[in-house]
This record gives sequence, C-alpha cells and structure tokens, in this order.
Amino acid sequence: MADVDRTKLAERLAAEQAAFAAARPASRAAAAEAAEHLIGGVPMTWMAKWVGGFPMFLAQARGSRVTDVDGHTYIDFALGDTGAMAGHSPAPTIAAIRHQVEEVGGVTAMLPTADAAWVAGELTRRFGVPRWSFALTATDANRWALRLARLVTGRPLVASFAYAYHGTVDETFVVRADDGSTVARVGNVGPAVPPAETTRAVEWNDLDSVEAALAPGDVAVLITEPALTNIGIVLPDPGFLDGLRAACDRTGTLLLIDETHTLSAGPGGCTQAWDLRPDIVTLGKSFAGGVPIGAYGLSAAVAARLQAKVDASDADLVDVGGVGGTLAGNALSLAAARATLGEVLTDDAFVAMIDLATSFTAGVQATLDRHDLPWSIVQLGARAEYRFARPAPRTGTESAAAGDDDVEEYLHLAMANRGILITPFHNMALMAPSTTQADVDAHTAAFAEAVAAIC
Repeated sequence: MADVDRTKLAERLAAEQAAFAAARPASRAAAAEAAEHLIGGVPMTWMAKWVGGFPMFLAQARGSRVTDVDGHTYIDFALGDTGAMAGHSPAPTIAAIRHQVEEVGGVTAMLPTADAAWVAGELTRRFGVPRWSFALTATDANRWALRLARLVTGRPLVASFAYAYHGTVDETFVVRADDGSTVARVGNVGPAVPPAETTRAVEWNDLDSVEAALAPGDVAVLITEPALTNIGIVLPDPGFLDGLRAACDRTGTLLLIDETHTLSAGPGGCTQAWDLRPDIVTLGKSFAGGVPIGAYGLSAAVAARLQAKVDASDADLVDVGGVGGTLAGNALSLAAARATLGEVLTDDAFVAMIDLATSFTAGVQATLDRHDLPWSIVQLGARAEYRFARPAPRTGTESAAAGDDDVEEYLHLAMANRGILITPFHNMALMAPSTTQADVDAHTAAFAEAVAAIC
C-alpha cells in the first residue's frame, strides 16, 4: 500500500501555510486583537482548532457559503460541525425567528408555546419515542437524560464507548486502558472524580466488552451514538446494535441513542433508518437551523417508570433537582425548530443530501484508488469522512490511532486555500439542503489536486 511522500508533504504543507497567512491579513489582525481578552483568542475555545495559525473571522454566511473578513468565500462542508446542517440562515427558519421576535414578541418567557407540542410530535414521528423535553445543547440533553436513567433504574453507573462523542458530559470522556480498565481520555479537563467512579468504558464493535460491563447489574444506562462520529465515522458491524439492545434487555440497562451527529442518516437519524429501539433518544445542534437547541425523548415505558419514581420519592423535576434550565424550551428556539423540521430538514431534503454525500464519497474514493493510498472514506447518510487507514477502523481506539496531524493540517489548508471548508476537528464533510453537485465536484477536484501533490 502506497503512503504519501513525506518530503513532498513537508514542502507542500509549508507552502500552503504561507499562502493561507498571506491571503488573510484581516483575519490575522482580528485574531491578534481578540487574543487580548478572549481565552485562546476565540469566543469558544474549540474555534482555535482551525489550521493556519489563526482562525478565519466570519463576515457572512448564507446557505452553503461562508465569507471571511478578507473577502474569501468558501463552499462550507463543515456547516458548524453539524449545527448548520440546514444550511446557514435557511429562509423558513429566519421567517419564523422574525415572526417570533417582531410580531409575537418574546425570546424567552418561562411560558410554553404551541410550537413545543408540534416539535415534540414531529420528533415522535421521526424517532418513535413519545415523551420529549428540550434543552439548549445536546450536552445538557445527555446530562439530564443520564440523571433520569439513574433515577429510573436506581443504579449508579453509566457505560460509554471509548472515543464516542456526547458533548462535554463528564461521564463520557473515557477510554479503555490496555488491561480493560476505565481511564480518562487524554486531555480531559478537571474531571470532578476519577472516571471509573461513574463510568465503565466499553469498546465499539466489541460485544464482549459490553457484556462484561453490564453483567454486574449496576449500570443504569448505556449511552452510545449509533455510529461513532467524532473520531472519524466508525460504523457498527452487522448485528452489533442488535447485540447492544439484547445485552441491555438481559441486564435491565437502559439504552440511550445520541443522534446529535447521526441525524445525517435521515429525517429520523439512524433510529428510523436502521429500525433501532432505544429507551432514550438525545438530539442537538441542527434541528433548529442554527439556533441553540437540544432535546431528549423517552419511550413510553421509561416515561411511566420515571413518573412512578417521582411519585414515590422526593425527586424534583420542576425546580432544583438538576434537570432543566431557565432558557431551555424557550419560544425562539422552538419556533426555529418547527420551521426547520417542517420546511427545511424534510424527508425529501434528506434524499437529495444523501445522494450528494454518495457522490462526494465516490469522488474521494476515486482519488484514493488512483494513488493506492492506505486511507478510507466512510459515509453515513448526508455525512462523509476520510481517515488515514485502510480498511476503515472498526473501533474508536483504532480510529484514534489512525490520526496523522501533518497530513490532516495539509489537507485542511489545501482545501481552504482552494475555497473549501471541512470540519476543523476531523475530516468530515456534511451536505445541507443548499449544497449542490457543483460544490461536491469542486471538492473532488481540489482533493485530487492536493493528494496528487504529495504522492
């Protein structure tokens, strides 16, 4: 299997770095000014992840295009790391926001609106679980869902897959050590307790590790994405998700499916597309068209068990019990969600988005085949990602080991210098309803050129 020419890579990386910096003096100046008062020089520390020595500063975003303060316009496949899956400022969402703010009045009033019931009903149609509540992020939705799972089951522990993504949830920043024990993921900031006190780490596509973790009967909930997404896309082996459901059923463990990123699989995420049977579903980021939102849904059985526990105890779901937040479920976010789900991220829209991702995947694969590169690309609905390993990794641990910082930086810079953005945290591209075949073709050509220069 051919690898890249490391001498050519070093030369091309230096050239792309120089070109990036020279073409963006306004962003570089803005970054220097921001560094005086912003931690990491950015308003949210993850924004410092962009390559090039400083982030591009935003001037405008519409549809699948963003323009920086230096006047460069990019085809945007990053889409806010999924938060803008509907495209930037989709017209129906903007109309709903304007109506709520200008005509109805009120962004948040601690009063429910009719939009909330509509959105909950639509999520029920898509995901099959009938009881919903809202948050502002998937992180909060997951935190609150884990609390409810511990209450319902009376059990203390959580099981989570190594290198899975569930936002900044303390219990999920775990990996498995060589001896199978649970340890903190490298880089975890200030954990309140050693992670093994709250969590058992398990390995993706390894049912034996799941069975062993659940066997003692003290795990309240297994939290999982239906495919790993933040360490490359790592798909489940045939039968693996059925095995998770069966293991949870045998041990009385609840199964939480986090569809925050895997909504790309279709209008009801992998839950609908693959006919999954979760006890709890969590969502975030994308379904309000860029307005902050999250949600968690409970099956009828779990909702009934929850109510029985509340009735029989002093658990407080309406005030200080640790579930909920003042701004959650606000009128603005739910108006935006209703418009986005009803008019933008529709069933028909996903058909076109998935077709474009299939074309994107084929374009990348053609380049990999041409150079016999030991890389792979994996598609999950409207989302695709390349990884520097062949065959595609089967576990989070394998995928983490497949990282190549120099190659990744080079490809991200080469794409940016050619007017294309991919997600800064990894090599993910996402299609929006506003993405076109011409956008995909532009990436195919730019990727082919960039790869050829280092082979």
